[in-house]
Amino acid sequence: MNESLHVQIEDLLTRFGSARVVVLGDVMLDEYWWGSVDRISPEAPVPVVSVERKGTKLGGAANVSLNVRSLGGSVKTVSVVGADAAGETLKSLLRDKGLPDDGVIVTADRPTTVKTRIVAHHQQIVRADIETTEEIHTSLLEKVWAAYLDAMRDASGVIISDYGKGIINGTLLPRVIDWARSNSRFVVVDPKETHFFAYRNVTTLTPNHHEAGFVAGRRLRDDAAVRSVGFELLQRLGSDSLLITLGERGMALFEPPDRLTTIPTVADKVFDVTGAGDTVIATVAMCLASGGTMLQAAYTANLAAGQVIKEVGTSQTTVEAIRHAVGQIPSPIFHTSQGHATA
Repeated sequence: MNESLHVQIEDLLTRFGSARVVVLGDVMLDEYWWGSVDRISPEAPVPVVSVERKGTKLGGAANVSLNVRSLGGSVKTVSVVGADAAGETLKSLLRDKGLPDDGVIVTADRPTTVKTRIVAHHQQIVRADIETTEEIHTSLLEKVWAAYLDAMRDASGVIISDYGKGIINGTLLPRVIDWARSNSRFVVVDPKETHFFAYRNVTTLTPNHHEAGFVAGRRLRDDAAVRSVGFELLQRLGSDSLLITLGERGMALFEPPDRLTTIPTVADKVFDVTGAGDTVIATVAMCLASGGTMLQAAYTANLAAGQVIKEVGTSQTTVEAIRHAVGQIPSPIFHTSQGHATA
């Protein structure tokens, strides 16, 4: 690894404790039922799961906030939950993790998003979702806007965590982005395909290769396709940068006008990429909030993602784990400019 970048990242990590970030988006409650299967139902050809234990975790934008907190940053979450038991549980979990819940608005007009996963013998049998994807109505939108402005008073920037559940919409989004950029705050986005080209002029977007390929209308099967689609999207979005995550292949950072940096994965084993996107965007935001560049942010996020994909299910990493990865795994960085690669 480039020695100067190694030192820069080490220094950046020491400033994470003073970072302040806002997460705006769709919070969810992830519910798990674990059990075993020893028979097929006589009612239908489906397995009968004998449930042995249950558990709940923060999901969606709430998991992004948890990732920021795990990295030592201060974070405020702005979102909406239903006036139901799941909403109470979600807000309680936020408080239990040391995360403020005053920006999470309770409404009787929509349910809390809940994803229930039934798992037997380490295999997910089925997932049941309770949700609405309808956009929040005007009065609720104004409450979210007010909570956003309040949360941003002492924050360096905002993470927009869009899971397509209606919190992020065409009315709120331009107001959020315009205010942040006009007030020298960064905006980093984990985009939903349906809103992809509404995220114009942001600091960076972090789509995975499936999402980037979908909006571009082609699959990113090789490096040439990644390069072509990445620069096309960067130009269409007018963003400061674009960071495409490539799973076990690492990441590709695009910066105008024609700079591409490819970063190979540092994970020696890949068990589960669930939640890795949340870790990536949280780490990028922490780096930017700590005064880092996008190159430093991308490399640090790659190290962070390399830690969580070694675990099964959503998980978080820490500054200590990233620092250990910096010291132990000297992965190379390749810079590509105008189609010519250099080590």
